[in-house]
Amino acid sequence: MDKENIFKIFAPAKINLFLHLIRKRRDGYHELQSLISFADIGDYISIEPADSFSFHITGDFSNSFLDNEQSSHLDCSNLVVKAARSLSQLSNKSLNLKITLNKNLPLAAGLGGGSSDAAATIWGLQQFWGIKSDEKYLLPLMSKLGADVPVCFNCQTSLVEGIGEIIIPAPYIKEIPILIINPLITCNTQDIFLHHNGILKEKISIPKYFESVFDYVYFLKKTKNDLYQPAARLIPEIRNIINAMEAQESCLLARMSGSGASCFALFETIEQANKAKITILDENPDWWVKTGWLGRPERY
Repeated sequence: MDKENIFKIFAPAKINLFLHLIRKRRDGYHELQSLISFADIGDYISIEPADSFSFHITGDFSNSFLDNEQSSHLDCSNLVVKAARSLSQLSNKSLNLKITLNKNLPLAAGLGGGSSDAAATIWGLQQFWGIKSDEKYLLPLMSKLGADVPVCFNCQTSLVEGIGEIIIPAPYIKEIPILIINPLITCNTQDIFLHHNGILKEKISIPKYFESVFDYVYFLKKTKNDLYQPAARLIPEIRNIINAMEAQESCLLARMSGSGASCFALFETIEQANKAKITILDENPDWWVKTGWLGRPERY
């Protein structure tokens, strides 16, 4: 296949800068308030014409899937296939495509990898098939695939409320150097919520403007990730990551993302982030450690 016929879409890592649990609903779900941004670290989705549908997984974490053997089955449980199949049905488009997921993010890592992959697939197929952005079935489709899929589709820093369906534009902040670490231990979201202490918070207001990264960090330090304590109890390595990040003198903020086990640290300069990466990797060679920029998604 000519490379010019391959459409490639970036699926960035989702970072929960803070995550507060607001209310537990009767159906068992929690309503939350979370400030979400995206890093220029992530997966890639490739779409190209084909005689029939096939789905392939490559990349650093392709072996993490139980069913990664170049599947061509439409009933594959991967969210990329679910997204492609559902959009094909709703838009009445033929699914004669080869889709490849280049999986660079660890699975079940609190980085929204599956949701971001699904969102990138929908965005890519929308461009590939010429589907209008105002089609009424797009948002319900994304919400059905997962609570984080709509905000990953927007791919912009946002305040998310409800169970993820309420997306509010967040104040602009200049790109921030970020360090992301995962201990390569799977973290089950359902288990983390089950071990939460039940203490809920009131909604908070976000400033309309941030002068600098220091103002941003000052605000974030007033917030928390309410899932950190239960996650750290179940996976003690998370606490070790936070301690390693906070031991770096240039670290402005260290926090767990989502339900874990990935954690992130913010820095003033990318040189500081890279120095911290080298130091931490030397002491913890078994961890997955990446540096990049927060607020610099590449999809668009």
